[in-house]
Amino acid sequence: MRLKTKRGQIHSNVDMTPMIDIVFQLILFFLVSTTFAIVPGIKLNLPQSHTAEGTSLQGITITADKSGVLFFNDKEVSMTTLGDELISYDTGDTKKDEFPVSLEADSEVTNGTIVKIFDVIRESGYCVINLRTTSEK
Repeated sequence: MRLKTKRGQIHSNVDMTPMIDIVFQLILFFLVSTTFAIVPGIKLNLPQSHTAEGTSLQGITITADKSGVLFFNDKEVSMTTLGDELISYDTGDTKKDEFPVSLEADSEVTNGTIVKIFDVIRESGYCVINLRTTSEK
């Protein structure tokens, strides 16, 4: 830092470039290291459970709301087209029987509907199925 004197006054210059560099590096670090969860914008009242555990949101998410509408990730499907969507889904290098499928069903969805969805998932070759719930408080 160079001090300049002029008629008895001292002026200092602060170089802001290093601080700006560090701020940009911090912003880049947080942008790269942050994971964004993609949750469908479907309003559900998930059932509560004492033994609820957190799971990863990676994989396939099938959502069933109380009016009987089904969603495959964010795409609305019917019970007949759900199997086709599951079969044609690209799981990458992971085998279908090891690829996770999360089922989100409203607490008012009947047990029969959930069983039908489970059957379609298993017939499509998927074995790892998570039934999403919320923790009781």
